[in-house]
Amino acid sequence: MNPTLIQVIGAVLFALAVLHTFSTQYFERLAHSQPGHAGMWHLLGEVEVVFGFWAMVLMLFMFSINGKQDATTYLDSRNFTEPLFVFAIMVIAGTRPILQFVGDFVRFMARYTPLPQGMALYFLLLSAVPLLGSFITEPAAMTLAALMLRDTLLSRDVSNRLKYATLGVLFVNISIGGTLTPFAAPPVLMVAAKWDWDIWFMVANFGWKAAIAVVINAACVSLLFRKELGHVAAEQNNSAPSVPLAVVLVHLVFLTGVVVFGHHPAVFLGLFLFFLGFTTAYQRHQNPLILREAMLVAFFLSGLVVLGGMQQWWLEPVLMSMDANAVFFGATALTAITDNAALTYLGSLVEGLSTEFKTSLVAGAVTGGGLTLIANAPNPAGAAILKEKFSDNAIQPLGLLIAALPPTLIAILAFQLL
Repeated sequence: MNPTLIQVIGAVLFALAVLHTFSTQYFERLAHSQPGHAGMWHLLGEVEVVFGFWAMVLMLFMFSINGKQDATTYLDSRNFTEPLFVFAIMVIAGTRPILQFVGDFVRFMARYTPLPQGMALYFLLLSAVPLLGSFITEPAAMTLAALMLRDTLLSRDVSNRLKYATLGVLFVNISIGGTLTPFAAPPVLMVAAKWDWDIWFMVANFGWKAAIAVVINAACVSLLFRKELGHVAAEQNNSAPSVPLAVVLVHLVFLTGVVVFGHHPAVFLGLFLFFLGFTTAYQRHQNPLILREAMLVAFFLSGLVVLGGMQQWWLEPVLMSMDANAVFFGATALTAITDNAALTYLGSLVEGLSTEFKTSLVAGAVTGGGLTLIANAPNPAGAAILKEKFSDNAIQPLGLLIAALPPTLIAILAFQLL
């Protein structure tokens, strides 16, 4: 390894950004103790701002050391399709017509599940919706599950243990639940086309194992907290009339179009603009769009793209020094401190890898996708929606890590032993 000065600075700033994500509550405390600069401290206390902020610092270093040409060339070389896609899919998936459709579907399934209704609904939100992410993409599934959990489970005060256990299972199940298809999970999407992985390959090597782990995780947390789940099935106080079927179908068409053209930002952003026009025309059938939350998540992911591009010089040698068995556990651990899609992308750059190595790398990447907010692209989306229900409006990274360890262990056993 012979890193350049900018690469070393990029690695240091990346480490600072990771440390910052674990320190956001410190900045919130500063906002209360130093009200004169409360706005700045609140800004730095937003998890979604962290990587965008440190990406800005990196670009300032790059402009001052390498000059404008190199800095702008580097930015132009980054692929921001994923942040743009997550922004669009979050807004569409979070609309009242889509939530009504999915909510009705989940409640219909709950009626035929041999469990108390509150427990059944909770179980399905943590199992069926993450598996649905294999078809509507993981960011959409995360948005739907988080919004529905916010309005059902977290509509009343529940214990912190239940909040963090739910979050840990949700993040892990979303990460592994998108592996039934080659287009829904970001770490799979990065390699599927190059490695010729189709839906049958995904189901045979990942999907069925992930589905078993998802169901076990959801069942365990449902049983563990069954006494606190009775209110989940309670009818919500909602005076808004039901959305007409025609409007729901139009929203589903827009959602499908954005998913199908997820690789083509010019197309899906065009569809998104038409969608905004439609929601304005039929505003009576809408709740306020989650534009702020989606924009913050897109900013977070964009910062990760910029900072992550400077980590290849040390990440790639670390990954390539492992055998197929070691790379599974190495990818699981490394995912906790970097985006799992970045790991699989680096693997796709190496020629001559065995099929066993490739599957181990991707399995490890998705297995560790629930350990931290930065481990998987949809995690910031869920955090942005749910954090208001946590103390100090913040999700503690250590609390998430501890809560995600048991479902991560189940995922490890599923991918390693089945």
